[in-house]
Amino acid sequence: MTVHLPTIKQLQYLVALRQRGHFGRAAEACFVTQSTLSAGLRELESLLGLTLVERTRRVVRFTPLGLKIADKAVRVLREAEELTDIARAEGKPLHGELRLGVIPTIAPFLLPAMLPRLRTRWPDLKLFLREETSNAACEALHRGQLDSVLLALPFACGDVDQALLFDDRLFVAFPRGEAPPNASVEPGMLDANRLLMLEDGHCLKDHALSACNRPELRAEATMMGTSLHTLVQMVDNGLGVTFVPAMALQAGILEGTNVDARPLKSEHGFRRVALIWRRSSPREKEFQLLADTLRQIAEEVIPDLTATDPARRPLPAPGAGYG
Repeated sequence: MTVHLPTIKQLQYLVALRQRGHFGRAAEACFVTQSTLSAGLRELESLLGLTLVERTRRVVRFTPLGLKIADKAVRVLREAEELTDIARAEGKPLHGELRLGVIPTIAPFLLPAMLPRLRTRWPDLKLFLREETSNAACEALHRGQLDSVLLALPFACGDVDQALLFDDRLFVAFPRGEAPPNASVEPGMLDANRLLMLEDGHCLKDHALSACNRPELRAEATMMGTSLHTLVQMVDNGLGVTFVPAMALQAGILEGTNVDARPLKSEHGFRRVALIWRRSSPREKEFQLLADTLRQIAEEVIPDLTATDPARRPLPAPGAGYG
């Protein structure tokens, strides 16, 4: 008896439609025409003898069984990709494509200095970058859309392995003239009514609030910034104070502003930057090598920020701050 199985292409069409909810956008993502994608899905439905998608002029609605099959297809496609990963891992290290997710509070400050050095050391590595918030990056990692993620810990990202890179200290940014004369800022000195925070979805907000250990800040702080650059501009206009990581200061985020920054005096006044990947990935050795390279490069571009062994490194003593 001949058993006809779904093809990888058909499963890719199904997953793309599930993720985008629109035939046109799903077809674009798969680099095919809309009619080709639609025909492929009808062939899949005919093969399975099931209706997976209800088609109307306005919406695409998956049937309950269609949702289950689409979720299973994500896992099948991930396993298929890992077949290639196994072969690649046995060949040249850091050779070929690697899809790296980076969160917005790291990407603009670390990558411009890091990427040219990474290309020099591993010229055969084709690095495709995707900037996502922490939640979105973790979801993309487990869907197989990303191979690894540059993330700030602590953050719950599911069943992953990690390689710690360095600690990134937290600072408090003040409008010029409002920074305390102290070398560092005690959490108790912060006025909750003037505290500007990133929107939900950015883990930097949680890291900063955890470091302060003041539960009332979460309820009273004004959470309205979409990016660190936006928050700095708001501080520059005297609207309040905010938290800024050291790597952003190193990258010059305060240049051209009337903003001063002082280190946050807290036992946990830092976030820990790490490279993470799915625990099931066969490319662990490759990711460890990438992490070693990123750690070495970080020591070159931000030497006062990093340590070779961040897991054992104590929190740095308060400094003089920036500004």
